[in-house]
Amino acid sequence: MSDVVDLAASGWPLDRPRDQAIAEVASVQGGVISHQQLLAVGPAPRTVRNWVASGRLHRLFRGVYAVGHEAITDKGRLMAPALAYGPDGLVSHRSATDWWGIARTSRAIVDITVPGRSKADQRGIELHLVRRLDPRDITMHEGVPITTVARTLLDYAEVVPRNRLKRAIEEADRLRMFDGFAVQELLARSRGRRGVKPLRDLLSDFVYDEFSREELEALFFDLCKEAGLPLPTMNAVICGYQVDAYWPGTNLTVEVDSRAFHLNARAFEDDRIRDAELMLAGYRVLPVTHRQLTKEPQAVARRIRALLADPQPLSPSPHSAEPPPARALPR
Repeated sequence: MSDVVDLAASGWPLDRPRDQAIAEVASVQGGVISHQQLLAVGPAPRTVRNWVASGRLHRLFRGVYAVGHEAITDKGRLMAPALAYGPDGLVSHRSATDWWGIARTSRAIVDITVPGRSKADQRGIELHLVRRLDPRDITMHEGVPITTVARTLLDYAEVVPRNRLKRAIEEADRLRMFDGFAVQELLARSRGRRGVKPLRDLLSDFVYDEFSREELEALFFDLCKEAGLPLPTMNAVICGYQVDAYWPGTNLTVEVDSRAFHLNARAFEDDRIRDAELMLAGYRVLPVTHRQLTKEPQAVARRIRALLADPQPLSPSPHSAEPPPARALPR
């Protein structure tokens, strides 16, 4: 993790008016600044004390202040406790799931993980001390020093019931943040942690083998045959985009999700653009995951049957489909 205190080392421009530099640092951090950061941009310790006495700075934690007023942002509410423990403080546990957006919390207390054995508690902070923090478990998310999603889930497994952990995993998966390989690797080096067993038990619900796109398309084609559905054209080209399955004469397309615990960010963005363009042209895009194909095939077939029963054929337009190749996936 980059040292948020060493502004000069991070390339922060310090050759500007002192007040402007302080305001900009605090703005980036949600309205808060640490004592070390203040000293880095110019004022002497006595000046800092005078600013606190005059109300220009509001002390939130030891060595951490709100600038100008105490109405800090959500980001500042997390940054202040992290800064209170220097460059090694990380947002973690329930506070981390909230900042990642995978499990919300209304707790006013902020979870902070710090390496060491002799850190003092502070009001408003739930301190989690560890011998050391593996660099693989440390990241930044929207400017906040925080545990990775994998480490966050392991920590979360130790402080919440199984059902809440399961919902957090499902939400992380839905948001394309869940990396099962990273979780498995973390579990392998986390022996003795209380969260290992509940997380490993739940992980079995999310583990699946990595299939190639061709294998998944074949699996989907077989599902259509076995369910007695009309057979789609596979790998049709519509509006310049290739789709996994398309029923000519309708506006229904299917995209089979071939990711297995990981997702290429660029590919994800490209897929979302493709889906948006197809929907603008009047097509319906039904996503089908590997998990649905293998664990919920009847539900997949039911959805497709219902959509085909209401085909909504496309009328000729500048956006109508290019003639798709009249071929099905080779058997």
